Amino acid sequence: MKRRTVIAGLGCVALSGIGRARAQSEPPKPRQIVVNASGGAMATALRKAYFDSFEKEYGIRIVDTSPTDFGKLRAMVESGNVEWTVTELGGQDAIRVARMGLVEKIDPKIVDRSGFPEQARSETVYTSSLYSTVLAYRTDVFKPGSHPKSWAEFWDVKKFPGARSLRNHPVDNLEFALLADGVPLDKIYPIDMDRAFKKLDEIKPHVTVWWTTGAQPAQLLVDKEVVLATGWNGRFYDVIKKGAPIAIEWNGGSIKEGTFAIPKGAKDAYWGQKLLAWMSDPKRQAVYATELGYPGPHLETTKYVDPKVAPQMPNYPENLKKQFWNNKQWWDENGEKAAERWNQWLLKK
Repeated sequence: MKRRTVIAGLGCVALSGIGRARAQSEPPKPRQIVVNASGGAMATALRKAYFDSFEKEYGIRIVDTSPTDFGKLRAMVESGNVEWTVTELGGQDAIRVARMGLVEKIDPKIVDRSGFPEQARSETVYTSSLYSTVLAYRTDVFKPGSHPKSWAEFWDVKKFPGARSLRNHPVDNLEFALLADGVPLDKIYPIDMDRAFKKLDEIKPHVTVWWTTGAQPAQLLVDKEVVLATGWNGRFYDVIKKGAPIAIEWNGGSIKEGTFAIPKGAKDAYWGQKLLAWMSDPKRQAVYATELGYPGPHLETTKYVDPKVAPQMPNYPENLKKQFWNNKQWWDENGEKAAERWNQWLLKK
C-alpha cells in the first residue's frame, strides 16, 4: 500500500513538474499590449471580433492606437524604443518592412495558418483580411444579367453607355487595362506598361471622376453621378446592405491583403504572436467579415458568415476563382516608375 502511495506521489510530482515547465516556457503575461491600426470602423470591428474575447481569455488588456504610420514604425525600431506590440501595415509596406528588417517573423509554432491560401502565408507579415478592387454598377441602370461582366465590357462604352469612375492611381488600373485588352488572369505580371497605357487611352475620355478616397466611388454611384465604378468591395458592401441599388461584378477583381506585423524588438512579442493566432480562427474572422465586408483569409471563414452575406465576400469560393492576387512584389519594384508615368499620362489631353 505504501509502495503504491509513493508511486502515485511521484506521479503527481512528475505531472506538477510538467505543468511548471509549460508555465516557465510561456513568458509572463503583461498587463497590456498595444495594437496600432487604422482606427474608426476598423477599430470597432477588431474589438468585436478579436480584442474583447482575447482580453477575456488571457486577462491581457489590448490598447488600440491609430493611425498606421510606416515612418513611425521605422523610427521606433531604429531607436530601439518600440511602443507597439502589433501594428497594421499600409499598402506596399508589407514588402518594405520585410526587406528592411523592421519586423519579427511570424512563429508557425504559435500562429497556425494552414487554412490560409498560400499567397497569405508570408514569413514576416500576417494577413488579417482580404479585400478586392472590383467593378460595381447601378442595378436600376443595368438590369439583372445585362451589366458589364468583364473589364473588356467596362471598356465598351457603346454597349454599356454611361459615366464611369476609376481610381486616380496606377495600381489596379494597369491590370484592368491589360485584362480589357485580352491578357489572361495568370499572365498579367510582369505588367506591360506600354500596352496598359495604350488601352487606358481608350477609356480615359469616358471617366468623369478619378476617385481618390475609399468612400468616393460608392457615393458616386449612390448619387447617380456615375453608373459604373471601380472601388473596394467593403465600401460597396456597406451601401448595398443599406439598400442602395448597387451590385458587384467579381470577375477580374484584384485581391489585396490587409496585413499586420510585430515590430522588431517589440516588448511582449510573444503575446503579439498569441493575438495573431487568436485572429486566425475562421469563426472570429467571420464576425469581422460581417462587420466590414473584408473577411479573414482562412478558407473556411465564409462558412460561418450569414448565407445572404457570404456572396459579398472576396474569398467566397465562386468569387475567389474569378479574381487575381495583386502582385505586391512587382509594385514594390516598379511602383515609383508607374506612378510617375501615371501622373504624366493623366495630364495629357
